[in-house]
Amino acid sequence: MKKTVAFICVHNSCRSQMAEAWANHLGSHIMVAYSAGTENYPEVKPLAVKAMENAGVSMEGHRPKLLEEIPAEVDYLITMGCNVECPYIPCSHREDWGLDDPSGGPLEDYEKTRDLIQVKVEELIRRIEAEK
Repeated sequence: MKKTVAFICVHNSCRSQMAEAWANHLGSHIMVAYSAGTENYPEVKPLAVKAMENAGVSMEGHRPKLLEEIPAEVDYLITMGCNVECPYIPCSHREDWGLDDPSGGPLEDYEKTRDLIQVKVEELIRRIEAEK
């Protein structure tokens, strides 16, 4: 059975969206990934989409979502480092990745964040595989 993973941030417009895309791209054999935010936001940041496209990962169809739009219980709950105080979401494991928000910076900042997220997602995949 696949593990459920939720990536949570404030606006669900950048880091959590990239993490969801990486997780579903690299780990679809072992997990189902979701992302959500604690506040409304109008769109996924275009430079986040561009950074992921530059790495060969499509974010087509991605849109900011609120917590109510993802499963009420997940196996892994991961906050992105934005000091999000999540409402209680039942989970087996919770961690914070402590990533700086590249919003407002150049594409290179988004690409650095994208690469850090990729490494963290790959580590998460290895941990989940090791549990099996």
